[in-house]
Amino acid sequence: MTTDWGEKSTADLMSRYVSKEMGYGVPKEGWRICLAHEFKEKRKPFQAKDVSLSNVLEHVGLGIRYLKWWYKKTQVEKKAPFIDMFGAQPLRQIYGAPLGGIGGGTITRGWRGEFCRWQLNPGMYHYKTVTANQFTVCLRRGGQTVYQQVLSVERPPTLQGWNWGYCGEYAFYHALYPRAWTVYHLPGQNVTLTCRQISPVIPHDYQDSSLPVAVFVWDIENKNDYALDVSIMFTMVNGSGHKDDKCGGHWNEPFHLEKEGEAVSGVLLHHCPTVNPYTLCIAAREQPDREVSHQTAFSPKGTCSSLWSDLITDGRLDSPTGSSPPTSKGEKVAAALAVSCSVPAQSRNTQEFCLAWDMPKITFGSREREHLRRYTRYFGTKGDVSPSLSHYTLSHYSQWEKRIDEWQRPILQDSSLPSWYKSALFNELYFVVDGGTVWTELPEDADVSGGVRSEDGGLPAQPAVVKEYGRFAYLEGQEYRMYNTYDVHFYASFALIMLWPKLALSVQYDIAGSVVNQEPTERLHLMSGRYSPVKAKNVVPHDVGDPDDEPWQRVNAYLIHDTADWKDLNLKFVLQVYRDYHLTQDSQYLRDMWPICQAVMESELKFDLDGDGLIENSGYADQTYDGWTVTGPSAYCGGLWLASLCAMCMMARLVDNEEKYRWYRDILDRGSAAFDKLLWNGKYYNYDSSGRDLSNSVMSDQCAGHWFLRASGLGEGDYQAFPKEKIQSALKSVFDLNVMSFAGGQMGAVNGMRPEGVPDRSSVQSDEVWIGVVYGLAATMIHEGMREEGMRTAEGCYRTVWERLGMAFQTPEAYCEKGIYRSLAYMRPLSVWAMQLALDTSKKD
Repeated sequence: MTTDWGEKSTADLMSRYVSKEMGYGVPKEGWRICLAHEFKEKRKPFQAKDVSLSNVLEHVGLGIRYLKWWYKKTQVEKKAPFIDMFGAQPLRQIYGAPLGGIGGGTITRGWRGEFCRWQLNPGMYHYKTVTANQFTVCLRRGGQTVYQQVLSVERPPTLQGWNWGYCGEYAFYHALYPRAWTVYHLPGQNVTLTCRQISPVIPHDYQDSSLPVAVFVWDIENKNDYALDVSIMFTMVNGSGHKDDKCGGHWNEPFHLEKEGEAVSGVLLHHCPTVNPYTLCIAAREQPDREVSHQTAFSPKGTCSSLWSDLITDGRLDSPTGSSPPTSKGEKVAAALAVSCSVPAQSRNTQEFCLAWDMPKITFGSREREHLRRYTRYFGTKGDVSPSLSHYTLSHYSQWEKRIDEWQRPILQDSSLPSWYKSALFNELYFVVDGGTVWTELPEDADVSGGVRSEDGGLPAQPAVVKEYGRFAYLEGQEYRMYNTYDVHFYASFALIMLWPKLALSVQYDIAGSVVNQEPTERLHLMSGRYSPVKAKNVVPHDVGDPDDEPWQRVNAYLIHDTADWKDLNLKFVLQVYRDYHLTQDSQYLRDMWPICQAVMESELKFDLDGDGLIENSGYADQTYDGWTVTGPSAYCGGLWLASLCAMCMMARLVDNEEKYRWYRDILDRGSAAFDKLLWNGKYYNYDSSGRDLSNSVMSDQCAGHWFLRASGLGEGDYQAFPKEKIQSALKSVFDLNVMSFAGGQMGAVNGMRPEGVPDRSSVQSDEVWIGVVYGLAATMIHEGMREEGMRTAEGCYRTVWERLGMAFQTPEAYCEKGIYRSLAYMRPLSVWAMQLALDTSKKD
């Protein structure tokens, strides 16, 4: 079952690279692309016009109600809708690894080196390439400049006094998140530059991983028989390409900080809008044989030839003292920093730069509350810590790299794992940082319990893990702007629980506090057209809010459906509680969550309409597949229900509640029998039990409940909900039909497939491939001893997204076989870490 597409597609991305230079210290594994590469396939985002006529007719009411809501939101309130069906982001095949740690805001660099995606205001993205943000190299020999070049393949209409148009055929980019390397061979100069980009994203670290910083280490290889003086200049605009850049009042100042035997110099760029002001900082490490110089302020428009001339004259900048005057309205300002050093013949030297941004206090869209970012616990809240941040970063990044190496090395050196998988595993982690992520301190007056205390079946007001490790939230997707969307977090949460388990538990406490709470205010739900409460009691919320409103205070930004009707959210809460306990062995967490789990399970029992121990669906199955109509018990929700009962049996034993154990055991035994009787067809579990024409469609995610049991150390012996032979038969059916009979077996698993081998096109979602679901399916296969099939299934998604469609560092929720994709930069593909858990578990077994 092995394929050769891996080698071919990687070679395609590098086919235009003409140099033999491979840079300094660039690892073998990762995602590699020549800067001259052009992706041939151009896809379009799914929008309202892509809905089929049959689906339009079925959902005409929803369409009219959405249109009215969209108009009010955009034209009257002048706000961005949480999902914009008329303004999806076009595909820009340009993104590379983001800069920064977790929860402090992000700046994404493209793989060609541009600074092009910004999330400094929490959860709110804008996509603007800032032309003047560049690195420039200057080579001097015998006191004369022999070469000066902006390290960019672009030829922009502005800044024409600079030497643009570097030949991309002499450079390549290599990403192995949280690091990336760009190798530039300078044509005709016999010099190779390797820029190594490092962000402090370190598993099980809850301090340095929160820092809003990144490092650029430049290794300069001089392969000539004579010495060269080499200067690298870093230019940065005060702002992010947003209209605020021209609002006036911004100013820059140079700084120098020396402590503990280390010195750094740079420029602070104070950005002063009325909401969420911040300071950008470009800095460099001072060392005896390197000279750091700066230009405090220049105007990034026109030809900008004076800055170019300043560098070309002697490889240094003028370094004026004092701060720049505040900008006038309509004016932009930028700064430059240069480091110069000598590189002997046939030798190498290094330069180190840092980019930091300090926005310690944030407000969300409603402006109701002020929140402190996590890093302020260590660096302070006054907005004046950029020099300290850059000093700490430049003196500690080598320790970060050591820890990153120690974490990644065992996987990278495992010869039994294919190269594409190693790239997927680490590079998909970008979303933990670049998912509009916020990580804040818990305010002293905060109460996460929902007002129901421990003694009444609730939680402590300030659980120890939340108090110590803060609050964490990430978006469903950069285009689906809802924090901690719970049905999707179910899949993505594997990355958190395996790498930052305290953050995973913190999310669970926030969700649990919302469960016991209720919000009786009625609002219109767009699907049904009915008014119903925003949040019912003992129901898991869809999400914890919109960053353009007030997250944590107002949950359920999602107003398409009434989430009180969903079956899967409560079940996913129970399954995550037990899985998290299994992986952390945190008994206090289990004790705190046990009463919440009982409450949500009892609220689910109302859906057991005929008392057979199996919950039923009516209308829309669940929050995950909310476009796919279901009637009666279904493979997906029914399977999650049985798995949750299994987990409840185990938890009842752990808390010494034999009575509850017997109660859940009885429901599980009856439910399992009913599930088999109603859904098993001899080869796989039918999509639902309605008996309608499409009820026997093959759903790729039909074993999701079993997957979570296996990930939790259950699924066998006394804690088995599904017969092993039936699970393996179902997985084989999915592999044969949804994977190998779809797109030549090279695009992963389609959500729904008819038994005759054609995709189920009955809904918007049934003929899509969901990358995060496919990674979960692959993990299930690995748990069941089908490692080769699991790897083949997941490989199709990785190759499609990263190598064919140019969606690196913006993995979407979905794509179809041809033409369209949906929701770029989505949370669910973090489920690739479930594959690693499955591999780790199978090794132990």
